[in-house]
Amino acid sequence: MTSDLAGRLSGLTSWRSDWRGLRVVVLGLGVAAFSSADTLAELGADVLVVADAPHEERSRLLDVIGARLHVGDLSTVPDAVTAFDPEVVVVSSGRYHPDHAVLAWAQGAGVAVWSDVELAWRVRDKVEPAAEWICITGTNGKTTTVELTATFLAAAGVRAAPCGNIGIPVLDAVRDPQGFDVLVVELSSYQLHWMNRNAGGEVFPFSSACLNLAEDHLDFHGSLQAYGAAKAKVYDNTKVACVYNRADVATLRMVEDADVVEGARAIGFGLDTPGPSGFGIVDGILCDRAFLDDRATTALELTTLDELRAAGLGAPHVVANILAASALARSYDVPTEVIREALTTFRLDPHRIEVVAEHDGVAWIDDSKATNPHAADASLRAFDRIVWVLGGQLKGVELDELVQRHLARLAGAVVIGLDQEPVLAAFRRHAPELRVLPVGAGETEDVMPEAVRLAARLAREGDTVLLAPAAASLDQFTDFADRGDRFARAVHDLLADDTASS
Repeated sequence: MTSDLAGRLSGLTSWRSDWRGLRVVVLGLGVAAFSSADTLAELGADVLVVADAPHEERSRLLDVIGARLHVGDLSTVPDAVTAFDPEVVVVSSGRYHPDHAVLAWAQGAGVAVWSDVELAWRVRDKVEPAAEWICITGTNGKTTTVELTATFLAAAGVRAAPCGNIGIPVLDAVRDPQGFDVLVVELSSYQLHWMNRNAGGEVFPFSSACLNLAEDHLDFHGSLQAYGAAKAKVYDNTKVACVYNRADVATLRMVEDADVVEGARAIGFGLDTPGPSGFGIVDGILCDRAFLDDRATTALELTTLDELRAAGLGAPHVVANILAASALARSYDVPTEVIREALTTFRLDPHRIEVVAEHDGVAWIDDSKATNPHAADASLRAFDRIVWVLGGQLKGVELDELVQRHLARLAGAVVIGLDQEPVLAAFRRHAPELRVLPVGAGETEDVMPEAVRLAARLAREGDTVLLAPAAASLDQFTDFADRGDRFARAVHDLLADDTASS
């Protein structure tokens, strides 16, 4: 990269900067990638989108907005890319690993690689004044905490939008003509991997949080250390509050090592009694001991465990998410009474410890969103005696520790997924006497009906049949939502048959 180009790129820090003629390759044709291409085309950049598969609607719209499209094999760098001679490559999806041919070529050739989040930060002033960003990451609980934080802010009259990895591209929120006071940005480790690498693109969050850290996405990052290093970037340049999990020392270390703006505070949350500058629980009451003058001797009440249980929000990991979101909202001066009132109507997303049915003393629970062992661990902790439905794409992690930890509460297990052997082997090693039934069905439409039938054979009165796969879903389903929907339909079909025959 020439010094002139480096200087130009470092100066692209506003919607009103001169983006005309900048040659940008956008990698992929997903929702966030299209948003990147659309934004850059609107700014006057010369945009080439490269993808390995077409998308009928987005492909057509690229022609409308004036961006070019190359569709073909990306296992090697296409001639269309080298001939285009890009000055920037924008990547938005974890589908494209750092060693992907196009990304490896770009890094070797000295071409700047930006995430869609970095692009959004650079143009965040399209609608002035630019919104503050509250950034949230973690192995699990990100989406719930983002939604809670945005809900608390909105209840206080703040114009807030949840966005990012939650499904709404940050660029779409930045370009919304109504404008926002705060963007609550969910950041995946994929997005964080590429962040804060380029002069002019460094993100400065108002407040930030890493909720937890456990093995996940090792196929992308290569090691837990590299995965943790990506997550730790969420705290870089934080201005007001770095919120961390007292029960997860890795998140504290991240805050201690972070390069933040002078005056930013470390705020811990946890299910234990909080110290000064912390959020926690005292005698069943959720408390804030951080954002008040006399935090050495007093605390502010947020809500109670009894109230949360009545609202279906009493699972321990959900309570932890509420405390984290409360800390982030309080950093923006949201009153405690607003938080308490907002929690009376807040409901979890579908497929997050969602009650599907209760019949003959057996509860059927859909936590299809538990796509890794850490999430499944939190879900398993919420119930006493469980028939566990699990399996799928393990993403390079092992289940031995999870099986050992919860053996005492397992009444049986049903294993789904195309590659069941690692799951079955973990049970053979650590729970050889437990009844573990593999699902033989390979066709997607047959998987959940068989899994539910097998789970019903194992379940007894007082048990919970829990879909908490501890794995991704793409081996047999469209996504985790499809997996959860099929589970729920199979449960309802089974119970309807039982009722009709009784």
